[in-house]
Amino acid sequence: MSKKIPNASGHFGVFGGRFVPETLIAVLDQLTQEYFLAQKDKKFKEALNYYLRQYAGRQTPLYFAKNLSRYLGIKKIYLKREDLLHTGAHKINNTLGQVLIATRMGKKRLIAETGAGQHGVATATVAALFGLKCAIYMGAEDIQRQALNVWRMKLLGAEIISVKSGTRTLKDAMTEALRDWVTNVSTTHYVIGTAAGPHPYPKMVRDFQSVIGSEARKQILLQEKRLPDYLVACVGGGSNALGLFHPFFKDQSVKFIGVEAAGLGLVSGKHAASLVGGAPGVLHGSKSMILEDKFGQIKNAHSIAAGLDYPGVGPEHAYYQKIKRAIYVAISDKEAQEGFSLLSEIEGIIPALESAHAIAYLKKARRQLGKNSLVIVCLSGRGDKDLHEPR
Repeated sequence: MSKKIPNASGHFGVFGGRFVPETLIAVLDQLTQEYFLAQKDKKFKEALNYYLRQYAGRQTPLYFAKNLSRYLGIKKIYLKREDLLHTGAHKINNTLGQVLIATRMGKKRLIAETGAGQHGVATATVAALFGLKCAIYMGAEDIQRQALNVWRMKLLGAEIISVKSGTRTLKDAMTEALRDWVTNVSTTHYVIGTAAGPHPYPKMVRDFQSVIGSEARKQILLQEKRLPDYLVACVGGGSNALGLFHPFFKDQSVKFIGVEAAGLGLVSGKHAASLVGGAPGVLHGSKSMILEDKFGQIKNAHSIAAGLDYPGVGPEHAYYQKIKRAIYVAISDKEAQEGFSLLSEIEGIIPALESAHAIAYLKKARRQLGKNSLVIVCLSGRGDKDLHEPR
């Protein structure tokens, strides 16, 4: 890669940047400066590594899914077990990094948006750990379908703010969180949960999540003495996928496959596939691929997986698609449910419905991938929260 991505203004090619009210420019500049200083700070790195190891439970295993490999007729499928982390998902990697940044800036309060609830739980967890106040914005519909995680957040001391506007899901929760931040910038840090939003969030979240791919790269070389043929991960905003993909960016022999939510089908319009079925546009502070109508209004997204139910995607994914570094596909609700059941029954691992989209893709594309392939799948979270969903 000859050019630095993102550049100093937070652009991934034509994507990214900042599209925010003037009131947020100063705090974003402060956050950018503090993050870049932290990257060079030995004590910050030591603290983050300590909490990742001793608190979150890193490193996570790279597990050879022998039964799944045999069943699908693919030589070797490995699962990067982010579901085994404290709080049950990859989200803790990012929240630990951001809370350390927030304390460096003297912030006393954290806010976050959440869909599936895993990011909300992870934010509430680090707020409790560091003695900070915490408010979580969550769509009213997601509060109903992710009741277990709502209970966990409350137990951790967080205030849950139900968002009843719009689709009452993740998009609207993020909108309300941004409004809160504009009002309370002096005391509050907004812990964005995915690699989206205004600069520096897409880069910062990607960097904190890149521990996934950095570990996986070392682990696969140790276990197989070579790099994988394919990396596969679900994509909503896309932080778990970028966390896996980014450390392999320069390894051109390694193919990236991001799996979006086709919902009830792409032709139905009830889906959340911003890369497969969207267009360039601006949402929540940056330019990326989004779902919008002919008048430029944001469309309602749909996915059975609350963490994928978002009408946009991180700008780095849009960049990867544009330069053809990654391929993006879409899996329906029904297929994801089948993937959920398949991994549970054949490996004894219950995945989050988000991750089940990636498992379902393996089943659908097994002949295309080839029987001699070496594949790593990011198992971004566990499925306790999804057990009530109808099968």
